[in-house]
Amino acid sequence: MEKVAITKRKIQYALGVLWLLDGLLQLQHQMFSAAFANNVILPASMGQPPLVSGPAQFGAKVILTHPAVFDAFFATIQILIGLLILNKKYVRRGLILSCFWGLGVWLFGESLGGILSGNTNLLMGAPGAVILYVILALAVMPRLKHEPEDNRPAFWLPLVWSFLWIAGGIYQLLPGQNTTQDLSSMINTIAQGAPGWMASTDTWFANQIAHASFWLIAVIAAVEILIGLMVLIPGVYRGISLVLGSSLALVFWVIGQSMGSYFSGLMTDPNSGPLFVLLAIAILGCPAYSFHKLRKDGWKTLENFMT
Repeated sequence: MEKVAITKRKIQYALGVLWLLDGLLQLQHQMFSAAFANNVILPASMGQPPLVSGPAQFGAKVILTHPAVFDAFFATIQILIGLLILNKKYVRRGLILSCFWGLGVWLFGESLGGILSGNTNLLMGAPGAVILYVILALAVMPRLKHEPEDNRPAFWLPLVWSFLWIAGGIYQLLPGQNTTQDLSSMINTIAQGAPGWMASTDTWFANQIAHASFWLIAVIAAVEILIGLMVLIPGVYRGISLVLGSSLALVFWVIGQSMGSYFSGLMTDPNSGPLFVLLAIAILGCPAYSFHKLRKDGWKTLENFMT
């Protein structure tokens, strides 16, 4: 059987579809009411330092002046981003627009995914789906016309994967999520309002975790750090890291993120679980890399984006 190559264009298609999905989700009827600002943006800002909560709360107040108008604008921008990315002629413009829009949403809408709150982890969706959109967009950005095109995702993606999982393991050991009671409470909270079958599944896991010892936390943190370290070793260890990380991300997506809370009517994106899987797929297409070229190629990547 012929090996399927993971190319930039295939990841671009996936990003385009995701942005279209996000735009369509923005058209849910509750999004045109005050519920979007009050039940999505403001709760995300709770417990954040003022530097993060301030912009989010300001953005929510602005949206509340004309919820329907702003929501229609948000939906239009996200659908436009998706269409531009799916069109090969305009894909670069779409990806650049997605980076700026994604960073804005990450700050004003997701409050940086809660990473500065001291009470978040990979289980609950950190660091936020939209920042993973931005990372992937940069990794598959087409080169300028006068430069030879490399159809493979950027060489630095394994480093990002490593950072995310190692940071996730460290966060898991911080106060606020370093006990089984903390994890159980988080899962029970997200289970509230979920469909019956999902709520019962989440509640069962929460109860099992509540009766476990601290060793469960230690194992979760150790596995996450191990995933982050193994990806730095090309070959079989990188493959194990990607498979294990994708599997764990999907488990987290179900029991910690309730599949993006699709049932709520206020779902804005699929949450981070599927994005970790897409990130792993993109890494499969990354070129072999020598660390002594990091600084040289890194500057080229930055120059390519800014030009």
